[in-house]
Amino acid sequence: MIFYFTGTGNSLYAAQRLSHELDEPLVSIADELNSRSSLHYTLLQDEKVGFVFPVYAWQPPNMVMDWIKAMKVKNYSNNYIFSVSTCGDEEGYTTRILKKSLLRKGLKLNSGFSLVMPNNYMIGTYNLDSESEVEKKLKAAEDRLSEISSAVKEKQDNIFETVIGSRPFKKSYITNFFFKKYAMDTKKFYATDNCSACGLCAEICNTKNITVDSKPVWGNNCVQCFACINRCPEEAIQYGNHTQSKGRYINPNCKFPE
Repeated sequence: MIFYFTGTGNSLYAAQRLSHELDEPLVSIADELNSRSSLHYTLLQDEKVGFVFPVYAWQPPNMVMDWIKAMKVKNYSNNYIFSVSTCGDEEGYTTRILKKSLLRKGLKLNSGFSLVMPNNYMIGTYNLDSESEVEKKLKAAEDRLSEISSAVKEKQDNIFETVIGSRPFKKSYITNFFFKKYAMDTKKFYATDNCSACGLCAEICNTKNITVDSKPVWGNNCVQCFACINRCPEEAIQYGNHTQSKGRYINPNCKFPE
């Protein structure tokens, strides 16, 4: 069973590749939370369990952490558990934070991997990768996913191949604190006159935070996945004055659920 969270498709593609190569079913964390299901999962003998998600300000996304706190796993008997964090460059202490959260649920994270993918965050001084950098990262990710798949098939234990980067404590705890406190403001979202009111943004919103009449309106529950900005077919959705002159990114290899 592979649980995934995605905004613009990087983590979805990684989860789809691993699902195919490991013959494990895919489960959307956002869909599970939004369905208000019991969040009880019964594991089969020798079933592998994967967590695939993007890195947000050097930590797992809030939805991933909330889901882990709420979920209950039955028949866990030393099942092999692994994680894959997709990041533009580095993950800080993301995997360490996930590992501690799983331990509090009585689950052991056997191995964790970083997967460098094209950047999709364009707020402040950040921008998307160039076309050549996107191509380079996607090509390298293919080889990396094959390596991760092999390690999981072999149930390699205590393998933590993550790109921690510099000053991980400051980034994962201090910078992330301010990110959650000040950078989650939905008041800065708006749609230009290019908006066709197609409703895609509301459909794909991970927190079901968007309603559409003549134009989209954002509520207060946002995880900053920026699926609405990047996947808008008219490029009509903006965030303050940060995104008007910047491009958009969707992983070209993933298949979004219909």
